[in-house]
Amino acid sequence: MHKPGVENVPYSGVDPMEDSEEPLESHQLYLGEKEEESFRLHMVTWNVATADPPDDVTTLLHLNSPKSPDLYVIGLQEVYSGPLRFVSDAVFDDPWSYLLMSLLAPQKYIKVSSIRMQGLLLLFFSKLEHVPFIRDVQATYTRTGLFGYWGNKGGVSIRLSFYGHTLCFLNCHLAAHMNYASERVDEFEYIMDMQSFDCKRAPAIVDHRLVFWFGDLNFRIQDHGMHFVRTCIDKQNYSLLWSKDQLIMMKQKEQVLQEFEEGPLDFQPTYKFDRSSDTYDTSAKKRKPAWTDRILWRLRPKALPPDEENENKVGLDAKKLKQLEEDMEYPLKIRQDVYTSMMEYSISDHKPVIGIFTLELRKMYETPLVRLRAEGDWSADIDAMVVYSPLQPFPSSTWDWIGLYKVDNTCFTAGWFSVLVESLHFCVNFQVGFSSVSDYITYTWVKDDEVAFNEEVIQVYVSKEEIPVQGGDCVLCYYCNALKCIIGISEPFQVQASKVAIEEGMLPERINGLDKAVSGDDF
Repeated sequence: MHKPGVENVPYSGVDPMEDSEEPLESHQLYLGEKEEESFRLHMVTWNVATADPPDDVTTLLHLNSPKSPDLYVIGLQEVYSGPLRFVSDAVFDDPWSYLLMSLLAPQKYIKVSSIRMQGLLLLFFSKLEHVPFIRDVQATYTRTGLFGYWGNKGGVSIRLSFYGHTLCFLNCHLAAHMNYASERVDEFEYIMDMQSFDCKRAPAIVDHRLVFWFGDLNFRIQDHGMHFVRTCIDKQNYSLLWSKDQLIMMKQKEQVLQEFEEGPLDFQPTYKFDRSSDTYDTSAKKRKPAWTDRILWRLRPKALPPDEENENKVGLDAKKLKQLEEDMEYPLKIRQDVYTSMMEYSISDHKPVIGIFTLELRKMYETPLVRLRAEGDWSADIDAMVVYSPLQPFPSSTWDWIGLYKVDNTCFTAGWFSVLVESLHFCVNFQVGFSSVSDYITYTWVKDDEVAFNEEVIQVYVSKEEIPVQGGDCVLCYYCNALKCIIGISEPFQVQASKVAIEEGMLPERINGLDKAVSGDDF
């Protein structure tokens, strides 16, 4: 049987919730009042103009901030997608994803989902503690370039449920040039209409409780001349330019835009700069500065109680009634804390824009769907056992798997690369730590390797040949194929170094030395 993936494995089991009108989360809702909790979301949008990543993006991610985010959402446009690079990126993580994963993994963030359409890239990271409560993860894309046949323009999105609240993140790169404001709105409406999800609660983008729309939206500053625009920027009188910002102007007459909110544009326009500088375009074209790079959000309008409905309507339909009950019982509020550009980055003709938000919500559940643990001692010398217990109903299938992940910050295996030494196999490093769902050291298919079960406890076998020789601190994660996410994480436990390997002369120090040699530039 082939290796498990996080998106490409078809679901072939029967979903027990498929015919239910109630969402999966409704089986886990709390009774009575619960306190609202706050979560910090850090968003980035950046048109990188085919450039490779800079050496350091610490300030872009606010990694030294005393307030660490719970979630990171990073949307890039114009990621280099030449033929050779695109082929390599299809096999390995692209340089931008690799940089972000390697920086965030030591901070205990993992990449939950990502999607790429040519130059458009969207990544969603979460603190490890939240991962079992991020469910129903789906991603999709829509092309709008070359009459919808080319993906240089369009939108990519990731939708999910965060503690029961439906969120959707839409990263767009819309049509360029001053005179195409209406076309940009048309493209946005087309993307919104075309994207759909296999989710009864939120089959369309607008059905989600909270939607973020961001990217290189390409709206310009019209009417004002270059001299006036530059003078306002130099004097930081940005508000004098707002009335002629095309997106602000279009929001006044386009219904689809009016439900989206945006913070004040109290920062320099982010386009167009000479590369490796903070100087606006000095080329022959001398493009006028503009706020092309934006972050907006839409909180789903609250359904009105029946007595406040239009008098021509008898009352609420079933869908709106459920939304009303959800809004009242599980409130969700959003506050934008930061909205600014990062002028210190100059690899592109665009400056990156960040938005930091506080989400205040009442959790719909805080119990994972599965509890699992490693039974007994683990090492490469003996076969091992995983024990798990379903805590809530969920759509299990033959495609579910349990992965073993390294959780400390030392170099370790993310994929097997066996080297035969004195009839023993050992592993060498390709990536660092637990940075994404795909970074398992090894895995076991839940149904195929099941050895004993009752209604409360199920045991799953793991062969000693699949356990790392060196050992280390690890966790086990249960991946549910139907929900496209991890639904349970064990407590960290120690995998012991192989005594057989040590007796044969393969001491941990020598294995570590091999790790360093293989992961170095010479390799």
